[in-house]
Amino acid sequence: MAESRDPSMFGGRTVIVTGGGSGIGQAIATLFGARGARVGILDLASAESTVQSITEAGGTATHVQCDVSMQDDVSRAFTEVQQRFGRLDVLVNSAGVAHVGTVEQTTEADLDRIYAVNVKGVYNCLKLGVVAMKERGGVILNVASVAATAGIADRFAYSMSKGAVVTMTLSVARDYIHQKIRCNCISPARVHTPFVDGFLARNYPGREAEVFDQLAKTQPIGRMGKPSEIAELALFLCSDAASFITGSDYPIDGGFLTLKM
Repeated sequence: MAESRDPSMFGGRTVIVTGGGSGIGQAIATLFGARGARVGILDLASAESTVQSITEAGGTATHVQCDVSMQDDVSRAFTEVQQRFGRLDVLVNSAGVAHVGTVEQTTEADLDRIYAVNVKGVYNCLKLGVVAMKERGGVILNVASVAATAGIADRFAYSMSKGAVVTMTLSVARDYIHQKIRCNCISPARVHTPFVDGFLARNYPGREAEVFDQLAKTQPIGRMGKPSEIAELALFLCSDAASFITGSDYPIDGGFLTLKM
């Protein structure tokens, strides 16, 4: 079994990471690149900094601009990555958008936006990923959230979408187990990403540090997660070391789901 620090752990394998331009997706793409994978980063925004960090470290990566909510765009992007790097071995669905609000505060446009990226976008990538993998197997990992299984205030639309990610994970794992496709998901709690900093700057100007500390303390461990910590779990679940794991949702939450007082 390859060690998790082995730079050739994913050598020769093609990995697609959606949303790899920033945050959790960026950390996942970077770590796969460091372990020898050929990484195709699908992101509507720029991901050149991710590609640069991977290539400067001796890895291989490319960015394909892609709107995951559009199936034709996803099909084009998957084809481009596979033509460049070879057949797909691993798919990580990390692209997502957030929304803060109760059901009353969620407009139809808000709901449609969340659904388009977080639900339809995952569906589009799952559909293309399964087609690419079912001849010889592969691994799919979806990024869900603790909001999928816990009641979190002011997260109506976001929680809806992440609940769908968990159930799509189970369906794909069940339907394609005999095609040797493993499908799991991870459910982070709060992770310190650029989204958090932007949210605080927009909504709590002058109080960013105070509110950041409050949010960090909502997790029993007393801090937010780091994108690199989420990436380590993603790497394990997509590796040969996890070959007996499929159809599972892994919380990575500093005790949020089980240790809340």
